[in-house]
Amino acid sequence: MGLILQIETATTSCSVALAADGKVLAFKQINERNKHAEVVTLFSEELITGNGFTYQDLDAVAVSCGPGSYTGLRIGVSTAKGLCFALDKPLIAIETLEAMAYGVINDSAITLEEDVLLCPMIDARRMEVYCAVFNTNGEKLRATAADIIDENSFTELLKDNKILFFGDGADKCEAVLGANPNASFLLNFENSATYLTQKAAEKFTQKNFEDVAYFEPYYLKDFIAGVSKK
Repeated sequence: MGLILQIETATTSCSVALAADGKVLAFKQINERNKHAEVVTLFSEELITGNGFTYQDLDAVAVSCGPGSYTGLRIGVSTAKGLCFALDKPLIAIETLEAMAYGVINDSAITLEEDVLLCPMIDARRMEVYCAVFNTNGEKLRATAADIIDENSFTELLKDNKILFFGDGADKCEAVLGANPNASFLLNFENSATYLTQKAAEKFTQKNFEDVAYFEPYYLKDFIAGVSKK
């Protein structure tokens, strides 16, 4: 399945993993704002050389492509595209929410009920989140959207389904949605480049690659710059 460098910068977590044949060899991660540009290339270098490889040994670069932080996505995708251009390697893009779902599904430390639904959430400021709904097979049941969460959110789904909410967006929503007995929360969940592994290996096998010249992150919403207070 190849040697794949995997990059995740869509949230406050900046993470890089090196995977071979669908298994993680090593990874580095930091969960701190405004560190992505500083550490993403350093992490990549340390993982590749530290495990006895060169950049030319890579078969592909995979990147978490959004939705998420505008700045974080720009840094991650730009880094991945730069490596692909320089090395003439294919680019693999994995939607961030899908990667998060697979991270929970494949985590041996998390026991999931067979019929539970998974709702990864990424903080989009105030009470807005980027979210989608998956089953435990990783199939998307509700399209990715930017939702403003209130007490009526997910009402229909929660009538007949148990839903596990997780991600930095879910942490702030527990007070609003937590009263529903069918809602549960996996708090303090951190995004990781290791969660890209399964989908990256599948896409590599299928040769499902992006056009490096034209690929852009999946922002979901237009970027709105803050107004200077000066």
